[in-house]
Amino acid sequence: MEYLIKNDQCIYNMNSDNEPVLKVPSGSQVIFETSDCFQGQIRDEKQSIDALDWERINPATGPLYIEGAEPGDVLKVEILEIEVNKHGIMAAIPDAGLLGEQVEHSLIKIIPVKDGQIIFNEQIHLPLNPMIGVIGVAPREGSIPCGTPDHHGGNMDNSRIKQGSTLYLPVMVPGALLAMGDLHALMGDGEIMVTGVEIGGKVRVLVEVIGAAVWGRISLTNPLLEDSDYLYTIASDADLLSAIKVATADMQKIIIERRGLSFNEAGMLLSAVGDVQICQVVDPKLTVRLAFPKKYL
Repeated sequence: MEYLIKNDQCIYNMNSDNEPVLKVPSGSQVIFETSDCFQGQIRDEKQSIDALDWERINPATGPLYIEGAEPGDVLKVEILEIEVNKHGIMAAIPDAGLLGEQVEHSLIKIIPVKDGQIIFNEQIHLPLNPMIGVIGVAPREGSIPCGTPDHHGGNMDNSRIKQGSTLYLPVMVPGALLAMGDLHALMGDGEIMVTGVEIGGKVRVLVEVIGAAVWGRISLTNPLLEDSDYLYTIASDADLLSAIKVATADMQKIIIERRGLSFNEAGMLLSAVGDVQICQVVDPKLTVRLAFPKKYL
């Protein structure tokens, strides 16, 4: 059986107090219908950015309660399909992003998506490559805005979280309370202007509760991602170097457990074939991923 959650069932903060909009057994397929990060508020390029309701930014559809998920478990989210709408949105916003201090006036672009192409302008057509910006579970305590990444996932803006990949999230509250949104038709690593090609759409996932051990890890404290070729540890922190250190330490533990290497040897292997990659550098916390080829695990 396949389940559907409509985009009017959404949250703006991830926390354990959110009432689930749907409960499903482990092993279910669920479609999340999502709004763009502006929740459909932008309909015209002449609109004023200042007139937006900033309390309605980065809505996440859900949350979904997965039966049997308990603190200490891992939620496996297999991303089966991403379907995006026919138009995306980009914006340049004063004082936002790495170039924000030089943006003298805001600009909105409504960008058509047609035949697998993103029509940036008449001369520049870009390949469609949908990904999920916001995806996470409820944190152990407190309330975290959907626009902020942390141990629970959230606004990681990780371009590798896309169709064909599998995300593992630490379960911190009963039912996990999974929610997602903020799709991008295309986004470069870093998302330096704060927006990728923001777009609404639908995501079909398979959710499954598994034990604590993933890829040989004894426990999962940060999101973990895999695709056909790579395993990625993911970490977010206000300090970029601190996030890199956490992602690196997490991957080194996996290498030690999977290959039986010493601390020093695992570090050497990681230094030889591991890649530190940036996800985004514009959110309240910065997000990195450490990519390691699965064939060496």
